[in-house]
Amino acid sequence: MKKDAHYYAVLAFARACGFKKEAAHSVACASQFVDDAKINHIILKEKPANIEFETIDEKPTFFNMATCHSYFKIKTFNFSAMTNNTCAFHFVPGCEGSSFVKKMRCKENKQVINNILRDAKEDDDLVKFGMVLHPFADTFAHQGFSGILSKVNDIRACETKTKVAGLITHKITQVLKWFWKKKFDKLFDSGMPAYGHGQAMQYPDLPYLKWSYKYDYSDEFSDKPKRSDNNNKDRFQKAFENIKEHLEEYLSKHPEYKDDNFNFTDFDILYKVLIKRGSDKKRIKNWKKLLLETNLLLKSDKAYKYDENLWLEQAFSNFDKKKFNNRKVTNAVLANKFNKSNWYKFYKAVKWYKKKFFKYCKEQGLDIPNEYNVD
Repeated sequence: MKKDAHYYAVLAFARACGFKKEAAHSVACASQFVDDAKINHIILKEKPANIEFETIDEKPTFFNMATCHSYFKIKTFNFSAMTNNTCAFHFVPGCEGSSFVKKMRCKENKQVINNILRDAKEDDDLVKFGMVLHPFADTFAHQGFSGILSKVNDIRACETKTKVAGLITHKITQVLKWFWKKKFDKLFDSGMPAYGHGQAMQYPDLPYLKWSYKYDYSDEFSDKPKRSDNNNKDRFQKAFENIKEHLEEYLSKHPEYKDDNFNFTDFDILYKVLIKRGSDKKRIKNWKKLLLETNLLLKSDKAYKYDENLWLEQAFSNFDKKKFNNRKVTNAVLANKFNKSNWYKFYKAVKWYKKKFFKYCKEQGLDIPNEYNVD
């Protein structure tokens, strides 16, 4: 899924379910920030007090907290990055099948992610809860693919059944398919590794799309592929029907975040906007229009426009967009009240999540080698 779903749809559904504006903003930001948290190593200028941190080369450090990366950089093609990042936060394993690689295949709404989400709902931590909604939603969109380089992701005859809106990569692909015809799959495979849904391009993340592909469904890997026909409208609708239930349950457990002066009943209009065809920008524009028309938000509300740098700006007094737009940041200075910042809450939530992820995978018969000593 993309920003229109992970941020704007989550924001709209949270408000519609009764969350106060500020609380809904925190949940939606945490959900989307999983796709924007690229920094994996921050070296602090000074040793902080009353803050959880690690010491690396005798320097106070925040480390191993990235939840996204560029899937086209060679450095990301390592097992640790794939399992700690791609699998954990974007392709949660379904833990079904007879082999390790088959168990790593993502499937919707399975035990591992549900166990983590159950635990998150018990805690009074909006950031943690919102963060877990991201991988939960992705299990619906990314089902069938794996977060590691794997034969599972080696698909054939990938094609759309409905028109794609404003996606340049799709247009280029169509031209190449016409030009090379039967040779396209072989050529595409040689240039696009079987990593995540890379060979399906952005098709799984477009909420309105009907598309299909052929894949190997056997346990022993055969040469007899099976066709998968996919209706993203059904997948996205099902995902947010479940998310709505989780939002309502969270409010019932933590009523302090409920807006008693707001009542919303027309959820059908939310589902219609969710799966409406349009480019990425158009779908976001549709959500912003709906937020205003239904009085879920005012244009002056901070939540109305997503800002991927907001939490970093609030957490670090020497924040600079260019400086912090890197995998590693040095000489970072903490802002006042850093320990209460949402970025710091996200950092701790990521650490919490990873331990839960490997623990529950192991309980489901999928023992992924990792640096965490999970029982």
